[in-house]
Amino acid sequence: MELHVWAAFAAGALIIAIVPGPGVASIVGFAFTSGRRTALASVAGMAVGNATALTVSLAGGAAVLASSALAFTLLKWIGAAYLIVIGLMAIAGSGTRAAVEARPRVVGARAAFLANVAVGTFHPKTILFFVAFASQFIDPGGSYAGQGTILVITFTAIAATTDTIYALCTARASGLLSSPRMKLWTRRTGGGVLVAAGLVTAAARR
Repeated sequence: MELHVWAAFAAGALIIAIVPGPGVASIVGFAFTSGRRTALASVAGMAVGNATALTVSLAGGAAVLASSALAFTLLKWIGAAYLIVIGLMAIAGSGTRAAVEARPRVVGARAAFLANVAVGTFHPKTILFFVAFASQFIDPGGSYAGQGTILVITFTAIAATTDTIYALCTARASGLLSSPRMKLWTRRTGGGVLVAAGLVTAAARR
């Protein structure tokens, strides 16, 4: 793969990664509900999920999703269900103003990581979009596997970087709201954002 082709792909990937979607919404939600550590764990989970989904797409999974309404719907609802359940748990576990200080985190880092692995892996529009986008940068005369690997690593790294910025900025903003009442409502807001991200995922159409 020539450098200018890779640079064009990286620029496109950056634009795609910056635009908020369900993945960013879930990360922001975890940052609001549970703080920086959990938010960063969710970023790592999203990176693993993205890498898995993109690898599957280049391996032919996108063709299956494009031709099978059942497969598309199944993956869509798995990802949506994870977000909605975690969001509802965050809202239910936010507690009262008196209990906020005693429970610094509503969602654990491991739960956030696993949730976003599922969200990233089972988001069908990511798979379909990536194979349509990435295919424009693959030279038919070169190694498909080699070029595909470069594109997957590039996209995953760029998305992880922008997701980390979202996570840190949101966690910082949440941390500035230091009163118990504000912390309570940021947690509830974060849970609501997670539920909303799940509903957006559920509403996705091919």
